[in-house]
Amino acid sequence: MNYFKSFSEALKSIKERDFDKIALELFQWQALHNPVYFQFLEAMGADPKNVSYLEDIPFIPIEFFKSHKVYCSDQHLEEGFFSSSGTTGMQQSKHYYWSMEFYLSHCQRLFESQYGPIDEIHVLALLPSYLEREGSSLIAMADHFIKLSGSPHSGFYLNEHEELLSKLENLCQSNKKVLLLGVTFALLDLAEKVERPIPCPQLILMDTGGMKGRRREMIREEVHGILKSAFGVEAVHSEYGMTELMSQAYAKGEGKFNLPFTMKAFIRDPYDPYALLEEGKVGAINLIDLANFHSCAFLATQDLGKLDKQGQLEVLGRMDNSDIRGCNLLVSG
Repeated sequence: MNYFKSFSEALKSIKERDFDKIALELFQWQALHNPVYFQFLEAMGADPKNVSYLEDIPFIPIEFFKSHKVYCSDQHLEEGFFSSSGTTGMQQSKHYYWSMEFYLSHCQRLFESQYGPIDEIHVLALLPSYLEREGSSLIAMADHFIKLSGSPHSGFYLNEHEELLSKLENLCQSNKKVLLLGVTFALLDLAEKVERPIPCPQLILMDTGGMKGRRREMIREEVHGILKSAFGVEAVHSEYGMTELMSQAYAKGEGKFNLPFTMKAFIRDPYDPYALLEEGKVGAINLIDLANFHSCAFLATQDLGKLDKQGQLEVLGRMDNSDIRGCNLLVSG
């Protein structure tokens, strides 16, 4: 059994108390077996033997996924990758995956841990910008959820706003939960077509982020205020994921994400990559994603955020001078 398969099996039974131990073991393994990470550590003058705590781990800049194949090269990979959307002429991030089957089952497990069985939910996906291109990890996840739902009403939508609203109104007559998963600008476009709020207490309205230049940038509170008013919901849920991550985090309101059992976040000083900030302080987000066991689990993102006392992650936007991707989250005030 190769390392990837054994690690993927181990993730199924991981306990929170084991996270640090497993992450440190994975770091030592990737430091040797990931050529790009190995060279990065050498360039940083970092000796893996001297790393005893998670806080000591050097996090690779997420931009490396644009210029390098970031994966552990002595293990078998499927011939496939996820790619970021970006804009015309912008270099895309590529994340080569070990197994599509693993990715989809992992997505399912993380989602169901927060929202219950997918086969008890109608899944409506309003993801036009992602649906119009290949290589989106979000589309792969949504398509998997649609199929698993077993509902003849589940499906993707591009710009069929009237059809989608009619479908939503009909589904809200039953007691079965409805997930409306949408990119920000598309949800706002749909909200403008709502003539009166649709009473639907079982609706999970989930924003995946992203304006993609379709609308002016708005703070999260403004966007979610518009959506709550249009759809008559008390909270707008959010999904935090990106091409370079195999895991996703979910927020059930107020943009505060509950990190899954495979992830841990640290907040770093934007001007000093080795200086970590205490809870409540705003800085750049470093992420450990154990589901990235085949590539690199230790990522320095270009997102700004902070951690609260409960360990929830609030994503506040993007750092200056970093190019905007399609999965870019809203700037929050």
